[in-house]
Amino acid sequence: MENFNNLYHFIDIAKANRKYPDNTANNLKSALKIFEKELNADESKSINMIESSIEEIFRDVAIANKDKSILSLNTYKARLLKVINDYKKYGADPAKIQKWMPRLRQNLSEQKKKSTPLLIKKDKTDKENINLSNSIYSPVESVHKIEIVLESGAKAALSIPRGLKKTDAETIKAVINSLTAI
Repeated sequence: MENFNNLYHFIDIAKANRKYPDNTANNLKSALKIFEKELNADESKSINMIESSIEEIFRDVAIANKDKSILSLNTYKARLLKVINDYKKYGADPAKIQKWMPRLRQNLSEQKKKSTPLLIKKDKTDKENINLSNSIYSPVESVHKIEIVLESGAKAALSIPRGLKKTDAETIKAVINSLTAI
């Protein structure tokens, strides 16, 4: 039968064979420690039993670790399941660990190098099309800005061009007069 403590030994072997980086190995061990506290005697003797009753064990872990967020606990659960999965594939037979090619995460600069020109071109056009607000170019010398504080404390702002024609002024006056009908 596969004992829970075998997972600790497996992590050490995988780390020694450079299948897990140091920080990954440490993170996996901390996940084991959190779950180990909540295992009963039968579960600690059988990895298969842990895997089959992971949801019940997770509930116990969540109750016992109220100071940790559910998101963190879900991360620990995923790490535990990863170790169990890797152990089943490579831990039972030491010869298999030599053929194990772990997936390595790419850093951000490597991901940018692999992006296609089409995506880069699309991203640039998307950035050009984004406007947070409509920009208004109004030089100070060509516009009169008038702010009026209303009885309610709200402000009304008018921007009137200096070269305002009489017909335009009448239009603005008509619009303001129409507000009294509201």
